[in-house]
Amino acid sequence: MRISGQAVCGLAVATISDSTICAFGEEGPASKSAGYVSVHGAICLGQQPTGSEIWQVTTKEFRQSNIYCEIPYCSGDGRFFVYERRNPKLSGRNKIELLVVEPGTWKQYRLDVTIGMVGSAISDDGLFYYLKQSEGGKLDLMRANLSKGMREKIYQIEDERDIISFGTVSADGRYYACGKRLGSDYKMFGILLIDLKEGTMRIIDRDPFILNPHPQFEPGRGRELMIQHNRGGKYTPEGKRIQLVGPEGATLYLLSVPDGKRTELQVGKPYTTAATGHEAWVGSTGEILLSVMAEGDYEPDKGNLLAVRAGEPARVVAKGYKFNHVGVSRCGRFFCCDDWRGTAKLVIGSIESGRTAVVCESKASRGSAQNTHPHAYLTPDLKWVIFNSDQSGFPHVHAASVPDGMIEEISQT
Repeated sequence: MRISGQAVCGLAVATISDSTICAFGEEGPASKSAGYVSVHGAICLGQQPTGSEIWQVTTKEFRQSNIYCEIPYCSGDGRFFVYERRNPKLSGRNKIELLVVEPGTWKQYRLDVTIGMVGSAISDDGLFYYLKQSEGGKLDLMRANLSKGMREKIYQIEDERDIISFGTVSADGRYYACGKRLGSDYKMFGILLIDLKEGTMRIIDRDPFILNPHPQFEPGRGRELMIQHNRGGKYTPEGKRIQLVGPEGATLYLLSVPDGKRTELQVGKPYTTAATGHEAWVGSTGEILLSVMAEGDYEPDKGNLLAVRAGEPARVVAKGYKFNHVGVSRCGRFFCCDDWRGTAKLVIGSIESGRTAVVCESKASRGSAQNTHPHAYLTPDLKWVIFNSDQSGFPHVHAASVPDGMIEEISQT
């Protein structure tokens, strides 16, 4: 069911008033010493040797995270980012709060509540999409402007409880897509495509191994989806995961929209080592940045951060680290990855030059819980890296300033 321009009213915080916007300027940008607590509660953890200033943004011991890293969950101008936390005081199915933060001042406001991170998406102009259960038990697809705090219901998904992935939105805002479990036996999965212009919904791809599809629309024309193919992954009929991927390893393919035609990509076996399952489009270049298993011809010193496009072999983008999670800046020029060793350094680099620099050590434990993984990304203004860390003993959302001159340094060819 398509819903045109239906604004949501009567919720806790529907918009940010002018006075609130002004209040976002209360905290100055000057460097603070370790232990300093901002007016709005963020804690400065001091400067690391790289010159990066680290802030612990969250302080309450809720289950929380910065959402994910493949794309920046930020407003169009980069002024705000959104994170999620599970509030045990919330009842019903909408148990997750969405909080919006302004880096530098650390002012926060609650945007809304949601069923979880499944279905979440963000556009390049900072419109955030999420799923919310309505009073009738159906799912509302919501769209929110992070800068203004305004949100609206744009589509209603009837009887839909089997969404299994993040969402993604085409550049023109016409299409929304996400992964879906097909049937109750966990043997088949699909890609759900919603045409927001026509108000229709259908499955455009089916496969037993797209159980963790990471769908992402190409940011340029927006008529191709990148899909992660976890070959050999399987569940029991009751829904317990046996293995996320088999010996064949993960690969990627493209899916044309709206016809669902596949184009295979030359990554994963037999072309490279298996894809790690972390990938993102490189702006509107048609390339995809991804990490592969760091072994053999792709061990860290040889480079396991690759770029690939349809019809061409993959190329090595950067070397020297055990790259794992991948994020690409909104401009498509830079990447942000974690080094999956030791203190989990956060590394940024130029996709063109391959030059890299360490912003900071995240000190994340890299445990089984997703919010102990850094999942780091660059804000669109290239001033901050937003990441998770449990260095305090509990997982919190953090921000690290990008040291002066670092972007210019890695941009040199």
